[in-house]
Amino acid sequence: MTDAAQASDLTGVTILGSANLDVVFSVARIPRPGETLIADRADRYPGGKGLNQAVAAARAGAATTFVGALGRDENGDLLADTMSTAGVAGDLVRRVSEPTGQAFIVVDDSGENTIIVASGANGTVTRLTDKENAAIAASAVLLMQLELPLPAIEAAALFGRQRGVVTMLNAAPARELPLAMLEDLDYLIVNEHEACLIAASDDLETASVTLAGLARRLVVTLGSSGSVLYDGGVEVARIAAVPVTAIDTTGAGDTYCGAFAAAIAEGMEYDAAARFATAAAALSVQSIGAVPSVPMRDAIDASLGVVR
Repeated sequence: MTDAAQASDLTGVTILGSANLDVVFSVARIPRPGETLIADRADRYPGGKGLNQAVAAARAGAATTFVGALGRDENGDLLADTMSTAGVAGDLVRRVSEPTGQAFIVVDDSGENTIIVASGANGTVTRLTDKENAAIAASAVLLMQLELPLPAIEAAALFGRQRGVVTMLNAAPARELPLAMLEDLDYLIVNEHEACLIAASDDLETASVTLAGLARRLVVTLGSSGSVLYDGGVEVARIAAVPVTAIDTTGAGDTYCGAFAAAIAEGMEYDAAARFATAAAALSVQSIGAVPSVPMRDAIDASLGVVR
């Protein structure tokens, strides 16, 4: 049975994840340990892997619900407004006393970045409420990351799997993962560095084969080299990247994940969804800022030559 058939009576995407205010410093190069550099500029943008992916799913055309937490502060208000403007349903978002999460990002002239995250309110999401579980159960796809406490992610994966929801985990930032949780996933999405860290192997092919044997389907994104798709432990496709000049790669992986989730929820087959997500990610690296760079559905379709 395809995932589209499995989810035929369900609609939309629920994102369980983080929301941060990103503080982005633009520099000529990434500083070395102990080195101080003067930034060319500093900017603030909505971000967090969960929020980025929610915006990406919504702009890709999916009815999208966000489950997570914001502080009762100015940054939280800004991120709540971002969700509303993007068409992401945020009525389940918790407002808590801890400060809204923040990410401090350094971007160099080639578009590469380093990121430090202060979890703040995100760290309070340790278990899900009945209303949050109900939102998951009503969705075609549940997409998660690893910027929330792991117990909530484990519980959501199990719950979603039991309710026939297509479960996806973007395993970032990388960490050791419980085997039982991996078995609850329909899709595990990692980049090459995350694959090696999670599988405890320096060899990407070995790491990919290991992870492909644990999750039903594995997507390994390779930046400018595209991505590799696995199904049932076997490599089934290689998706070429779209050649572009990158200005800022921050959020490109999140754009890929959100667009991929939207495509699967819409009923696209595995490889078609990956091509759709690849096109979205390529568009996102051509401007600065994670959320501001996320493309709209019309732009994605146009890049793929789709006429609607």
